[in-house]
Amino acid sequence: MESAVRTRIAPSPTGEPHIGNVYAAMFCKAFAEQHHGQFVLRIEDTDRRRYVPEAVGLLIDAFHWVGLDPDEGPARGGPYGPYVQSERLPLYREQAEALVQRGGAYNCFCTPEELDAERKDAERRKVPYLYSRRCLRRPKEEVQQLLADGAPHVVRLRIPDGGRVSFPDAVRGDVSFENRFLTDQIILKSDGFPTSHLAIPMDDHAMHISHVIRAEEWLSSVPYYILVCQASGWPLPEFAHLSVLRNADRSKMSKRKNPTSVSWYRSQGYLPEALINFLALQGWSHPEGKEIFSFQEFTALLTLDRIVKSGPIFDFAKLDWMNRHYIRELTLDQLA
Repeated sequence: MESAVRTRIAPSPTGEPHIGNVYAAMFCKAFAEQHHGQFVLRIEDTDRRRYVPEAVGLLIDAFHWVGLDPDEGPARGGPYGPYVQSERLPLYREQAEALVQRGGAYNCFCTPEELDAERKDAERRKVPYLYSRRCLRRPKEEVQQLLADGAPHVVRLRIPDGGRVSFPDAVRGDVSFENRFLTDQIILKSDGFPTSHLAIPMDDHAMHISHVIRAEEWLSSVPYYILVCQASGWPLPEFAHLSVLRNADRSKMSKRKNPTSVSWYRSQGYLPEALINFLALQGWSHPEGKEIFSFQEFTALLTLDRIVKSGPIFDFAKLDWMNRHYIRELTLDQLA
């Protein structure tokens, strides 16, 4: 029997919802619906310096406006909650401790000053910075004493010596990273909050996510995701990394050069159907070459191998043309 397809969108509540959130959510929801699965909304709010409390409601409202309501999430509940990371802190601490016991992670007591000195040394030598692993070499008795004394520390993932991490990506093909170029990333901070390197794979496992469909900017973090899963004994999901939306100069789309907030498009009179249709064509091509189609048609025809690899240029002239088409299709009552 085929396993259930479960996808997720996991935005950070740091301000106005980004159009890129809608772009990724559209693929996640369509793929889940096509396979009679579930689409999950999870809030990744562990970066407390950038956390904006009202942004959670704005995200839920933005997804509702474009017709991408999740099957599970903070507002709807579900069997694998809570769906907000800050409400899962004891689980992350427990898992970090388990990884330390298994040898897949270790406690690090390096001070900010020591780490800064390491980074400056790497800059001086003009080499990429990799943590020195000095705490991995600390004697066990010294580590136990530091813990007993309550010394501030973080937990780092232990990268295997030698070898590589390889995986198939539904959009990118076979991808591989050599372990010697990876660093022992922090997975649990000294304040007890996890980093994305622990929280994301852990939550995906706990929520039974089968397909991780997200932006290509996350591609470089996949080896850490996989190593956490391997050290924890968890099965891997399938990966598909979407090309990010780009400005005319091919830079990543940002509010410095183009409007990125979903609320801006709503206030300017863009219809959600037009926006979804336009975004679908940014990252995927219709097998019949059609330009106007519904989300339901997109859902029926979507295959991950038709997702474009190159970063699509956000063409406002095309969006305006498409929006005019959808406006002309409205009745007078709908227009009013």
